[in-house]
Amino acid sequence: MALIPVVFASCQNSYVPKPRGYYRIDFPVKEYRLFDTTFPYTFEYPVYAKIVRDSSRMAEPYWINIVYYPYNAQLHISYKTINNNLATYLNDSHTLVNKHIPKANAISQREYVDTVENVFGLVYEITGSDAASTYQFYLTDSTKNFVRGALYFDLVPNNDSLAPVIGFLKKDVEHMITTFRWKKASAFTKIHIL
Repeated sequence: MALIPVVFASCQNSYVPKPRGYYRIDFPVKEYRLFDTTFPYTFEYPVYAKIVRDSSRMAEPYWINIVYYPYNAQLHISYKTINNNLATYLNDSHTLVNKHIPKANAISQREYVDTVENVFGLVYEITGSDAASTYQFYLTDSTKNFVRGALYFDLVPNNDSLAPVIGFLKKDVEHMITTFRWKKASAFTKIHIL
């Protein structure tokens, strides 16, 4: 008789809350097209992204945003002409990356060198659940041209849930970097507005 309460107690299900789930994200097949306008640079970008002119009040000629609408993400691209001020641009890039230190778990960097196309730079990967920008880079030819890029999401940072999207877009940014080329000055003398 004493065994009956034990049997009933063991048959009861205890409630265990399920962990918070996130939506499943289906990614498109990687396919790229060439961005080749009258800008001083060219590169390949994904067909599921759209390039729009940077309309911020600080925007300068040749500044663009590569917008990934399905993922609420933008890759901001800014361009500067070097006039004996490369060190200033490099320091500015480091400063902008370092602003993420309070929210970052780690910031790793790797060099990018393409001696054939004369494209050199640094790529920063910023990890941390609340980092606003997870991927930044700069590219230069060290004498005339400087480009900086930063990937941002237009939502509250939660990089744990965004990890699949970040990984997916990171491959696109890396493809852009490896296909990046400078143009000769005569090819972009007129500003092209998107």
